[in-house]
Amino acid sequence: MPREKIKFALRISPETQQLVKEMCPRDNCRTQNEFIERAIRFYAGYVSGQEATAYLPPALASVLRGTVQDTENRICRLLFKLAVELDMVMNVLAAGMEISDDALRSLRGRCVQNVKKTSGSITLDKAVEYQRGGV
Repeated sequence: MPREKIKFALRISPETQQLVKEMCPRDNCRTQNEFIERAIRFYAGYVSGQEATAYLPPALASVLRGTVQDTENRICRLLFKLAVELDMVMNVLAAGMEISDDALRSLRGRCVQNVKKTSGSITLDKAVEYQRGGV
């Protein structure tokens, strides 16, 4: 059973009517009416999307802000745990090693330069190699 359609007057420019005639077959529409109805539905969706953009950016920003905040909190907790473990390792090493203040200052300077040079990508293997007299 076909849906009931209403009839109303529509005034369009000759250029628009020519465009409808040209585009109707390209859109596989059997009639100009069908093409115009599809075009109206498409445009209505576009306009609705325009209204949604007034809501979406603040909502999206809020979601992103929450995600970034959660990630930041997680990273801070992990960095805190890492700092605790590093402090424990340093204290264990300090208790078992006899190192002069000058040697410690020199080592700190070398380590700062090494971290800068490698962008923090340092390994125990490289440190052992250096301590054994390697480069």
